Amino acid sequence: MAIPEAQLQTWSHQGSVTQSRNTYQSVKGILDDGRAPYRHGKEFDSFLQGSYGNDTNVYRDSDVDVVMRLDSTFYHDVPTLQREQQDAFQRAYPGTAAYGLPEFKAEVLGWLRTHYGNVRAGRKALFIPGNGTRRDCDVLVCAKFRYYYRFHSELDQRYDEGICFFLPDGTQIVNFPKQHSANCTTKHQNTGEWFKPVVRMYKNMRNYAVDHHMLRDGVAPSYFIEGLLWNATNESFGRSFQASLTTTLRNLASADRSTFRCANGIHPLLSGSATSWNATDCNAFLTTMLHLWDNWQ
Repeated sequence: MAIPEAQLQTWSHQGSVTQSRNTYQSVKGILDDGRAPYRHGKEFDSFLQGSYGNDTNVYRDSDVDVVMRLDSTFYHDVPTLQREQQDAFQRAYPGTAAYGLPEFKAEVLGWLRTHYGNVRAGRKALFIPGNGTRRDCDVLVCAKFRYYYRFHSELDQRYDEGICFFLPDGTQIVNFPKQHSANCTTKHQNTGEWFKPVVRMYKNMRNYAVDHHMLRDGVAPSYFIEGLLWNATNESFGRSFQASLTTTLRNLASADRSTFRCANGIHPLLSGSATSWNATDCNAFLTTMLHLWDNWQ
């Protein structure tokens, strides 16, 4: 029996908006406060990322994700360029910054603790627990990253600008949240505004499958669900939620997924790297969604 349209429509609804917005405004106000110790002589940018920032949050997964990016210095992938371009870069940027990401993160953590108290440093982000009027919030302290395609001089260069941070074991994680958000919005417009509700529908289907022991928790992170559906053809979306579900499932199941990109348009979606989805987990997610559709009761 197919999942009823009414159920799919319910699953497409957006999660907390007002409380999430108030949480973001509160945290951003503290981060951007002129009295913060990292304000003096430093450049930074604070902005939203994640499901709430992309309007794809569902009720159970409506935590707020804030990026706090150091812009006074930047990391890069210049060693992947040809040797003469590496040399040109070194001539243009010969020094190293005295104030880097570790110092910035320590000052941001200290500043947040003076205002929110119990702020915990996690593996990736700083966690601010919610209270009665504020949702849980993750603050990802990171630095600007340049993904270079070419560097001959400061006047002749091409790169994408993103963020990077480091795990406790030293692994560098690079991502491009602004490109991700912009591409998801474009996809939403190109699908007659079906993309984001369908993403939310899939996320709630995942939650249902996890709750009913059909899918292991953690197999299908929200970020990768967005990326997977971003690769579905625009024509797969529309008419109804039942039609969008069956058509996107067929399209994604039959596609050559080795060619898929994350929604940022830069990273491969399924490459086995620290920024990609495990192909086995992706297959398990799609198989579970098909099973759920075919065996709904």
